[in-house]
Amino acid sequence: MDIEEIKDRIAGCLWGQAIGDALGLGTEFMSKRDVELYYPEGLSEYSQIVHDFHRERWRQGDWTDDTDMMLCIARAIIADKAINSETVAHNFKEWFRGTPMGIGQLTYTVLGLYDYEADPEKAAEIVWDMYGRKNAANGGVMRTSIVGLWNEDVAVNAEKICKLTHADPRCIGSCVIISELINSLVWQGRELTFEDLCRIGHKYDERIGSYIITGKVGALEDLKLDDEQTMGYTLKTMGCAIWCLFHVNSFKEGLLKVVNAGGDADTNAAVACAVLGAKYGKKGIPEHYIQGIKRKDEYEEMIRQLTDILMDKFM
Repeated sequence: MDIEEIKDRIAGCLWGQAIGDALGLGTEFMSKRDVELYYPEGLSEYSQIVHDFHRERWRQGDWTDDTDMMLCIARAIIADKAINSETVAHNFKEWFRGTPMGIGQLTYTVLGLYDYEADPEKAAEIVWDMYGRKNAANGGVMRTSIVGLWNEDVAVNAEKICKLTHADPRCIGSCVIISELINSLVWQGRELTFEDLCRIGHKYDERIGSYIITGKVGALEDLKLDDEQTMGYTLKTMGCAIWCLFHVNSFKEGLLKVVNAGGDADTNAAVACAVLGAKYGKKGIPEHYIQGIKRKDEYEEMIRQLTDILMDKFM
């Protein structure tokens, strides 16, 4: 692929993550009915976001913990010029010691263990055991976009970064699928096929397959993203991204479809829009969504540094 095209897709992926996160905050934890009540014309702009008890903690155009944790990985890559799980775990812990907002319960519990950095994977397994080995939250997949941009050992890296907080095989498999999908879009300019996705999913957990099928042939409503008991499930977030890959024709269309579906909308949109950004590139993202990001200059500098490292390493 052309170098400039690869750079554009890298930027598109990372901007997609932040934009989906920032706009998705506006409908996070809402039912579809709530979304229609608060946004009768649909949510499409940061300025529309209601300032209720949950959302008033963030500024207009700001991202949440999804992109915060992705940035922990980005900073580790920039520092080490590699994906080093020890550096990533350290960055996660330092972020946790600050004032993280919106952090998921499972991630909070894992990072809260006093000796987390001594053995992060063991900490994640301990907490998974505490939850009866049933918790498959989307806190791993929400940050995995950047792992797919590192053009070697994608599955291995996605596994080890996921396992720093999430031990369930459904979490690991969904991280690998999204990372491999982004890697293929950015570096090869092609989408993974339905068969490719099913093959990867089958390696990790048989329950992954049904969500890939729904993403391919179902309606977005079939994922029941706003179901109160299951919103935040890693396979729903993965399925949402796969649905967008096969059913929308532009970045904006996917962004608005996911955001206005409610549920764990910031995470669903962060992941789906990272994939769509990798597919359509930065050039496919309406400029006002980029300009409206609160910490735009800081984020743009991260993208520049990361892109330089990726080009030096892989081109």
